[in-house]
Amino acid sequence: MISIQLQIIVIACLVSIVCVLPGVFLVLRGVALMSDAISHAILLGIAVMFLIVQRLDSPLLILGASLAGILTVVCTEWLIFLKSLKKDAAIGIVFPLFFSIGVLLITKYARNVHLDTDMILLGEISFAPFNRLEFYGYDCGPYALWLLLGILILNGLFITVFYKELTLITFDQEYAKIIGSYPTFFYYALMTLTSITAVAAFDIVGAIVVVALMITPPATAYLVTNTVSNMYRFSLVFGILSAIIGYFFAHALDVSIAGSIATVTGIFFLMCLFFSPIKGIFAYILVQRINRVQICKKIVLSYLAEQQNTQENYFLCSSEIIAQIFNWEKKIVQHVVEQALKDGFIDKKGNMIFLTKKGYEYTKL
Repeated sequence: MISIQLQIIVIACLVSIVCVLPGVFLVLRGVALMSDAISHAILLGIAVMFLIVQRLDSPLLILGASLAGILTVVCTEWLIFLKSLKKDAAIGIVFPLFFSIGVLLITKYARNVHLDTDMILLGEISFAPFNRLEFYGYDCGPYALWLLLGILILNGLFITVFYKELTLITFDQEYAKIIGSYPTFFYYALMTLTSITAVAAFDIVGAIVVVALMITPPATAYLVTNTVSNMYRFSLVFGILSAIIGYFFAHALDVSIAGSIATVTGIFFLMCLFFSPIKGIFAYILVQRINRVQICKKIVLSYLAEQQNTQENYFLCSSEIIAQIFNWEKKIVQHVVEQALKDGFIDKKGNMIFLTKKGYEYTKL
């Protein structure tokens, strides 16, 4: 593997990590769409600041983009407060407005400049290693690498220092207000970090992939664990694996690296959606089937106990009679009877079944 390839992979992994760090709490708070809003609305800040400074390499573009992201959050919350709109409706009003204004400004005043919507939405990580950072004539490596390391330190420190507060306001905001944890401050701080992260990453991989990396790995981790700490661990694993596998997938098929990374995150999500032992579809179907068998078994045992109490003797019954009484399919009754026999709740005499002492006690629980 040549040095350029390794640098691309490292940068892709760093993008995944910096996006996952705020993304976990975005997913848990139910504001995942806000990352999409911010990553698109920052186009307005970039366009406005470019028209002011007339330079694409100016750090003021990052400042303008960050301010546009924060303004998106403020306007969204203002609409929710003022008009009693739901969060998704408010987001759906604000970010298309900001994004469309940014598109209009670019197409009108920056048509001949390398600043277009395709570059912003899709990005191109392959070019990242060629934008070098020089310090007193020394080549310090890709500029994107150092930028992402700075964002990683910022996000990592914030999440580590305020982990308890963020967890508290995520799951019990009213209690956080009572004990003075300033939930509003931490919410806007989290949104500010999300804006800064989106700005740092969008030029490298594009706005679409920023959203995919910020939301999909945490959403995938949510399907396989029930704790915030494990959700972070799984999110980082899914994010890094998506970056590595996505790169080699793109290299093999000669397609977009950013698009491949986003595709792999979706594949991981679909795999966990179907096969997760905790919240997967197949696990849900299996649990539903087990619960149905347990309910049916309880009904059959209760019927046998009731008949036994009435006749004051062991009540003999067949599977066919039970199927007729409850109008169940014979295969369901057969499965229920097999489970009850295995548990020792009933016994058989020929083709007839009767309730055991253990089964009679089970019906009294």
